[in-house]
Amino acid sequence: MSKSAIEVPSQGGFSFDLCRRNDMLAKKGVGLPSFLKTGTTIVGLIFQDGVILGADTRATEGPIVADKNCEKIHYMAPNIYCCGAGTAADTEAVTDMVSSQLQLHRYHTGRESRVVTALTLLKKHLFSYQGHVSAALVLGGVDITGPHLHTIYPHGSTDTLPFATMGSGSLAAMAMFESNYKEGLTRDEGIKLVVDAICSGIFNDLGSGSNVDVCVITKGHKEYLRNHLLPNPRTFVSSKGYTFTKKTEVLSTKIIPLKERVEVTEGGDAMEE
Repeated sequence: MSKSAIEVPSQGGFSFDLCRRNDMLAKKGVGLPSFLKTGTTIVGLIFQDGVILGADTRATEGPIVADKNCEKIHYMAPNIYCCGAGTAADTEAVTDMVSSQLQLHRYHTGRESRVVTALTLLKKHLFSYQGHVSAALVLGGVDITGPHLHTIYPHGSTDTLPFATMGSGSLAAMAMFESNYKEGLTRDEGIKLVVDAICSGIFNDLGSGSNVDVCVITKGHKEYLRNHLLPNPRTFVSSKGYTFTKKTEVLSTKIIPLKERVEVTEGGDAMEE
């Protein structure tokens, strides 16, 4: 048998067979299942002592709000956190995978993780999948070289900036940053600016909403402010409850008794004695 007739398995790399199959099904009218997306406003900035990250808490599934209070600020290392936008499952899976790799690296070296290490692991993973892993990330942390803030796009490209926004509400949040950001912000000034940027996305983007989460990272310390601000309280719920004075009236009553119906069939085979 010639070598050309033998099917040789592919030598590593990502297989796009399922992508071609999905494209073929879509052309034949078979729709793909919907994904749970975070439809997000995520931001980050560098202040005088470290990095502040912020995110809203709405997760959407098409036109439906699937989760009103999800967590979009993911743990990477004790000194590194990451905000995720895009498909919720992809952002959680990617950040959990890299977080475990950073933990193993700390066990091996006995040293604190560097932000550039997390950046390299994330961008290599996303680039290898050519954008099919829908995770747009804002990575921030403080290590031995100082505070760092990076953005990572689903295709693997990265930016290093003093302030950054991503997600469907990023333009509204960037307007707040470009208007009010300055170098040397204090902690309180930085938190206020991050909260204002997230609120701008919440009130101007339908994919963003609910509450504001903030994470403040400084040298040797982090503070995760879960539900730091609740700009959309449920005002339609009455504290006194609801009472209904008029009960449902019975217009008519009809009772039909059930009678047992027995049918006797004559004939058939005679019983043997």
